[in-house]
Amino acid sequence: MGVRKDAAVANERGARARHRMSPSSSNEPDEELMRALYREHAGPLLAYVLRLVAGDRQRAEDVVQETLIRAWKNAGQLNRATGSVRPWLVTVARRIVIDGHRSRQARPQEVDPSPLEVIPAEDEIDKALWLMTLSDALDDLTPAHREVLVETYFKGRTVNEAAETLGIPSGTVRSRVFYALRSMKLALEERGVTA
Repeated sequence: MGVRKDAAVANERGARARHRMSPSSSNEPDEELMRALYREHAGPLLAYVLRLVAGDRQRAEDVVQETLIRAWKNAGQLNRATGSVRPWLVTVARRIVIDGHRSRQARPQEVDPSPLEVIPAEDEIDKALWLMTLSDALDDLTPAHREVLVETYFKGRTVNEAAETLGIPSGTVRSRVFYALRSMKLALEERGVTA
């Protein structure tokens, strides 16, 4: 019994909507027509669109507004339609959501450049001065200490790889690295570089 009553209410609403969509004296849709569309369809349309846009209320409201604007622009077409206008509104709303999704996928997201202005640019002069200081400090080391640092730190070799390359035992490489780093720290401190 409840289903028949719901169907009767839906038919009555559809008849009211068709009646309201009847042509007015001019070709322009009247304000009362738009108010009637909004009163009858905006709430259910918003609920439907909210599900399509994962609960983003602002986006859903924009879609409903665009749908009703398109209904207003196509009032002549809706006047000739038989039955309720809601299926037409639902279809238009769904297409607006799909088009919005596609356009966001096709176009890269715009980025605000202002945070980039806050990030300091790498200063090439500082980098060049650091490399000159480091090179000068390396020159103060003994050749044995310098070569183990070059092999392990600058070429990225392990202790065993450096030992094989230099032709010395790995224990000697470890010992030389330890003393070379100590000497390097002192050489850098003499040049005003602190940790």
